[in-house]
Amino acid sequence: LHLPVAVPEVPTSPKYEFPADWSIKTRLLFMSSKPFTWAEHLKAQEEAQGFAQHCRATETNLPQSIQEPKLSTELRCAFQQSLVYWLHPSLPWLQLFPRIGADRKIVGKASPWSQDEALQQVLMSDWSVSFTSLYNLLKAQLCPYFYVCTYQFTVLFRAASLAGSDVITAVVSPTTRGLREAMRSEGIEFSLPLVEESRTRKQKNSEVNLETEVAKNLEVHNSMEDGEEPAPSDDDDDESFSWLEEMGVKDKVKKPDAISIKLRKEKHEVQMDHKPESLALVKGTNTFTLLNFLINCKSLVAVAGPQAGLPPTLLSPVAFRGGTMQTLKARSLNAKARVQLAYEDIFSLEIVGPVLPHSLHSLTMLLKAAQRGAFSAVLYTHEPTAVFNTHLDTASTALNKEAVRKDLPTCGLHPKTLDQLSQCPTLGKSSVRFLEMKDYAYTWKS
Repeated sequence: LHLPVAVPEVPTSPKYEFPADWSIKTRLLFMSSKPFTWAEHLKAQEEAQGFAQHCRATETNLPQSIQEPKLSTELRCAFQQSLVYWLHPSLPWLQLFPRIGADRKIVGKASPWSQDEALQQVLMSDWSVSFTSLYNLLKAQLCPYFYVCTYQFTVLFRAASLAGSDVITAVVSPTTRGLREAMRSEGIEFSLPLVEESRTRKQKNSEVNLETEVAKNLEVHNSMEDGEEPAPSDDDDDESFSWLEEMGVKDKVKKPDAISIKLRKEKHEVQMDHKPESLALVKGTNTFTLLNFLINCKSLVAVAGPQAGLPPTLLSPVAFRGGTMQTLKARSLNAKARVQLAYEDIFSLEIVGPVLPHSLHSLTMLLKAAQRGAFSAVLYTHEPTAVFNTHLDTASTALNKEAVRKDLPTCGLHPKTLDQLSQCPTLGKSSVRFLEMKDYAYTWKS
């Protein structure tokens, strides 16, 4: 058995918890020297109990080690519970995640709405109701987070107390200059954390290397922060071209017009379009303005191609109006791996689907008990969402576990999962790719 990802040469120091990962995973591959037979062929009663536990947000606390996992009904029900997620719209013949770069998978599939404007309006109206329902649940702290997946960008809404923030946050990525301008025109206040971080880093480097440039850099930085851009002066331009007039060739040289000057100034903003650096952070009451903006945004839905007229995909860990219960696909595999001169049994458990952050953590808690604190995992990330692990510029470190649990007691997540997701993101633009547990302690590679 050839493992798809090698064990990291320089793993992190062992810890009893791995960092929160806000990216959506498309596939998980768990490996262990102990079999995963407990995850196979769930009985009808166990499956039903797992669904009921999910809907009632039942907290399952397993012992540190389970001697006979296959005989543990509690473990098997909790496994079913951890595979559940909610989706809108639900069109069984279409794969509705991922949406970015999904045209090839959707092309050729039946889409009766693509040429029917009335049907498109019905779909969007229904979608707007579901989207608003999710936001209301989030505001009431009955939903911890949810994703809006369009064909061009993804939005992650997080409840207050999550990701180290004491207010509701929404992160949009990737963005374009056109989208950002449209958001500004609607009065949505947002920041670009990665751009500001890069600007600060460059400023510090310039202070170290060129002390004479300090005053100039600060002046430019402050004027940009105040939203005031130095206007191009015609006098300055005329002076810069005066030497050409003296040589008698001024008329032969094209003077840059106002449009060229504006384009040059906006070059840096256009260059980051569609890149992780274009991530926009929206906070507090501005998230409600963002909700209304997205509902009325014409570019939210493709007008041509395989995804034409198809509303964005909503993904949530809890039930919402118009949401459909879905389950991740799981299957166990057995293989032999060569270790030195002998072959050893290697057991694996594959999970496929949009694996949301809470599902990843729930599954690791189950495996910790079932595999007796020893397993490894290869995690496949939906790359456009990796940037959601960016540290928020106003993240509060004062939020403690008790405060978070008090604020989000009925959001449907296990208290330990809630503790993990409340921490400030530390992975930056990356995500966890490899995870290993030995003696109940984690190491990972991002």
